[in-house]
Amino acid sequence: MSVVSPDLLRQFDLSGPRYTSYPTADRFVDAFGADEYVQALKQRRAGVASMATPLSLYVHIPFCESLCYYCACNKIITKHHDRAQPYLRYLELEVDLHTAHLGKGQVVSQLHLGGGTPTFLSDDELRSLMAMLRRSFTLAPGGEYSIEVDPRTVTPARLAVLAELGFNRLSFGVQDFDPAVQKAVHRVQATEQVFSLVEAARQLDFESINVDLIYGLPRQTPESFERTLAQVTHLRPDRVALYAYAHLPERFKPQRRIVSADLPTASDRTAMLAQSLVAFEKADYVYVGMDHFALPDDALAIAKRQGRLHRNFQGYSTQPDCDLIALGVSAIGRVGPSYSQNAKTLEDYYDHLDQGRLPVIRGMALTRDDLVRRTVIMALMCQGQLQFESVELAYLIDFSSYFAAELQALEVLAGQGLVAVSDSGIEVTEQGWFFVRAVAMVFDRYLQADRNRARFSKII
Repeated sequence: MSVVSPDLLRQFDLSGPRYTSYPTADRFVDAFGADEYVQALKQRRAGVASMATPLSLYVHIPFCESLCYYCACNKIITKHHDRAQPYLRYLELEVDLHTAHLGKGQVVSQLHLGGGTPTFLSDDELRSLMAMLRRSFTLAPGGEYSIEVDPRTVTPARLAVLAELGFNRLSFGVQDFDPAVQKAVHRVQATEQVFSLVEAARQLDFESINVDLIYGLPRQTPESFERTLAQVTHLRPDRVALYAYAHLPERFKPQRRIVSADLPTASDRTAMLAQSLVAFEKADYVYVGMDHFALPDDALAIAKRQGRLHRNFQGYSTQPDCDLIALGVSAIGRVGPSYSQNAKTLEDYYDHLDQGRLPVIRGMALTRDDLVRRTVIMALMCQGQLQFESVELAYLIDFSSYFAAELQALEVLAGQGLVAVSDSGIEVTEQGWFFVRAVAMVFDRYLQADRNRARFSKII
């Protein structure tokens, strides 16, 4: 990993999509609803979409006991744990509606519990949820089964329950170890608690342990964040996800509690990112891409070396492209050439299911152009290279004609040493890999049409 120059980091301090999908979720339309989604499920069962496409599950647990001010997730703040039981009953109704269209026993190679706070559920509730999923789907041996964990909500004994239930990957939300920063974002957790939980997870033989960090939070400084980085590299999780905080208080109400004057300057943000790259390189982490780092023997780093990276709504993955069944309020899924999103409030979610309807309220059926561009963007985001011939054969196009404007736009990035364009393909350089989102954005027809990037996070 060659650490990028601060000048380039400053130059690309821009906003843009994360490309966990293409087109991105902000392009979904209300005209795609439950009926269209049911048709996609039927096509999958009939083999029209793709008989061999593996299946992945995402379950959204929206409840949190306390509010983190930086959060942009769909969540419900409550200390009333009795709200979980009716939610689990409705999840089962949603699963039953899916199996009515797909059939029971579909093989699942990847499962992710996200939120909110999945560990808001009690041990017995988690057991009930997993038993329900296993009754309806077949969880493949050797699959990736992950759960997001708030360190404030678990003990080593609870981690043992997660291992017993079949989870083999954990993601701990840390964000920052500095007490002043934690207080400013209303998420106070002791460093010692995180260290003891990670050690307990190692003793339980979890295959991969991830830690989430955020830079750009209130009260952060390059000096304070350097201390957090030192603690994280000493903790040595298998993976680190380093996100840039996107301050969008007009869109996310919790962020209005953050004092804008406490946010670090653009130059300090750039300094924190630069020192993060240096710190993880010195600690022998592999830069997987965008905001992901992994130890060399982690499955994600191995997939990067072998050119087997994939990308889904949770970020980079080692699993091949999957159809994704999304369960729970606001969850986003993908089946065949379509995306879908569930109702965003509990009331709407419950109401749809009470009527015996899947709770899909919006989505998108991809056009041929969407599929072509998705192939190009995902190849660049995951493999860092693209052969024109492979796209031409798959979609019967002439690449240089179809993407004439995009290839011309790439010349600017090529002049900056971020990509190399030849007669046969495009290759993202070592420096360019740090700015791969900027490369992908060139091929985003929707983004180029409206140029409205204020709703996105920073690309670095």
